[in-house]
Amino acid sequence: MKYTNFTKDKVKVSRLGFGLMRLPIIDNDNSLIDYKKSMELINLALENGITYFDTAYVYHSKQSEIFAGQALKDVRKDIKLATKCPVWLIEKEEDLDYLLDVELQKLQTDYIDFYLLHTLDREKFENVKKHNVYERAMKAKEAGKIRQLGFSFHDNLDLFKEIIDTYDFDFCQIQLNYLDEDYQAGLEGLRYAKAKGLSVVIMEPLRGGQLANLPKSMTDKLEGQTPASLGFSYLLDNDLVDVVLSGMNHKDQLLENIKVFSEVEPNSLDDQTKGKIDYLKNEMKSRIRINCTGCNYCMPCPAGVEIPEIFRAYNNKYIFEDEKKSVDTYARIAKRNGSQEACVECGQCESQCPQSLPIIEGLKAAHQDLSGGINEK
Repeated sequence: MKYTNFTKDKVKVSRLGFGLMRLPIIDNDNSLIDYKKSMELINLALENGITYFDTAYVYHSKQSEIFAGQALKDVRKDIKLATKCPVWLIEKEEDLDYLLDVELQKLQTDYIDFYLLHTLDREKFENVKKHNVYERAMKAKEAGKIRQLGFSFHDNLDLFKEIIDTYDFDFCQIQLNYLDEDYQAGLEGLRYAKAKGLSVVIMEPLRGGQLANLPKSMTDKLEGQTPASLGFSYLLDNDLVDVVLSGMNHKDQLLENIKVFSEVEPNSLDDQTKGKIDYLKNEMKSRIRINCTGCNYCMPCPAGVEIPEIFRAYNNKYIFEDEKKSVDTYARIAKRNGSQEACVECGQCESQCPQSLPIIEGLKAAHQDLSGGINEK
């Protein structure tokens, strides 16, 4: 495993961070973490030198921190914990202290190594300023409850720079992969953060798994290299990237990632590997219909529309070249009354989407495509 000196304090952490937002679950219920399978993954990660573990207040329906506390309590001194404050719940200054104490209790620890103000966009940033959230967090840092303070980000580049210029954060977390170089903070944001002295954590390196599961028509041209390894290699080759998160929920994923993160150094990729990445980038961009990463911030929908599942089926029809599977998936969603037909266009989903996607119109297009509407005309 490769390590990096993280933040100005040069805290040694593994470049591969274990994201605890997509753990194995029971009966397809996101709130029911399969502790046995998940613990097997945690133990394998520890055995192979992973030291950065990332969770959040809201992950797995508020169960992820509880699992992390139980799973990592015996190795607490050997690992680094990152979790996130749900700043949208803060209505007065002291709420930060309450939420932090709840998280500390769940995590069975008296300090957080890396504490992030979660998913900042314009609205949430204004709330942070209104209720002095940063100042309150700095007091908690001075008290020893927080070691390093950062933020995760989902908005445009200008706001990203504004946040960095407004407060003195230790690190930040941004979405970046070979498809999203100019999206949100993007590569320019990465460079800006590093120039300002912040360490950077990368999330969505494989776009919620999308970049790991490609059709044979694309993988045949990779000559033995896997799509996942190429996605991670793209990031690890960049010497500005400190830590890359992966939401691993299967042993094979974990072992493959460990191998890649143990081998790839910054500025080490040859032209052949870079060419494969460029090929995938261009091919994928030509196939995607709507840029949903499946983050689930739009859920739950008050009308019961299964938004991420619909978009996944819609994109998969073109990315994976499997129309029958996508149409069948949408039919099952419709049977659960979760199709676009249940949508009342309230707009709640669009206000919550960190990528500001045109969800309502996207759902209409997906419905027409996957329900046979086009063929009926």
